[in-house]
Amino acid sequence: MPLALLALAVGAFGIGTTEFVIMGLLPEVADDLHVSIPTAGHLVSAYALGVVIGAPLLAAVTARLSRRTVLIGLMVLFVAGNVLSAFAANYDYLLAARFLSGLPHGAFFGVGAVVATTMVAPERKARSVSLMFLGLTVANVVGVPAATLMGQHLGWRATFLGVSAIGLVAIASLALLIPHDHAQAPAVGLRRELAALRSLPVWLALGTTVAGFGALFSAYSYITPMLTDAAGFADGSVTLLLALFGVGATAGNLVGGRLADHSLRGTLFGGLLSLAAVLALFPLLMTTEWTAALAVILLGVAAFVTGSPLQLMVMEKAAAGPSLASSANQAAFNLANAGGAWIGGLALAAGFGATSPAVAGAVLAVLGLGVAATAATVDRRRAVPGRERVVATHVPDQSPALQP
Repeated sequence: MPLALLALAVGAFGIGTTEFVIMGLLPEVADDLHVSIPTAGHLVSAYALGVVIGAPLLAAVTARLSRRTVLIGLMVLFVAGNVLSAFAANYDYLLAARFLSGLPHGAFFGVGAVVATTMVAPERKARSVSLMFLGLTVANVVGVPAATLMGQHLGWRATFLGVSAIGLVAIASLALLIPHDHAQAPAVGLRRELAALRSLPVWLALGTTVAGFGALFSAYSYITPMLTDAAGFADGSVTLLLALFGVGATAGNLVGGRLADHSLRGTLFGGLLSLAAVLALFPLLMTTEWTAALAVILLGVAAFVTGSPLQLMVMEKAAAGPSLASSANQAAFNLANAGGAWIGGLALAAGFGATSPAVAGAVLAVLGLGVAATAATVDRRRAVPGRERVVATHVPDQSPALQP
């Protein structure tokens, strides 16, 4: 695997840290800016809105630029957003800065995934994507707890300055390690990128992402009350248990990348089926502390086994113009975050019990399986006779800079 993947992972680490650390610093931010904690919670939504808007928008407007240049520019925007967050004079300025910080998120992962796959042999594409996503999962194990502690002891502004420093390291890494000959966008430009989004298989792949990761966030958004009310953990134990989720997610991401290089569709089906099973078993697993801890790890593994297969699936379905579709998949992840949390909240509000969001998540995972099965049926009907592979064949970049 090329060392350049490390640069993408560093950027992903910084993005993952800033996305999730705000959740642990809401009391400090609310107290300092004299707003309520629910009001401060809108900072989470502002970031997510930035991701959903920025992912397709920035991928579209940069479609004809060098992908290396795009990645560096996105990290510059990331650093600017976090520096502005650190020096925000009041809540409104911080809200705008968090929106700005979220804008480059989806496009970075989308364009980065395309760059990662151009630097490796075809049989290692999924692994290359999983190694970039490794930065995101490791951020949940190391980056978020460390940044939260920094914010609690040095002030929340110090956290955003620390994240900005990670962004500067990522910029330097991208400039040094991403080779120019693997960084040029194809000459097709925006029109062909948009044309790729008109494909039914692309939308089925995006729908699988929304349903599959909606299943995860339906449960994960309410994991704390499950662990405290159902499993009986003390509040102080939750941080450690969430780190276990990060460990499981990291393992699932690496395993999913390796398996997907052998069978993309099989890994996706297996991951969604495992996720549905784990979530369906949550009411049973949350009855004792040790089985609850196991459930948290298994949730991370099962959910993130599907991460790189879903990303690669979207890219292959939009092979003629993958950057915009790949970025749109990141917007789909964030829609899954919001939608899954909403559905899990409905289950709780209906009085079905502390573990009911997980059961709702199991239903969403089954729905994801149904969408994936529909996509497989569409592929079979469109397949060229005699071709064994069900997923779309990769169309290599036509830019001369990418040719051997």
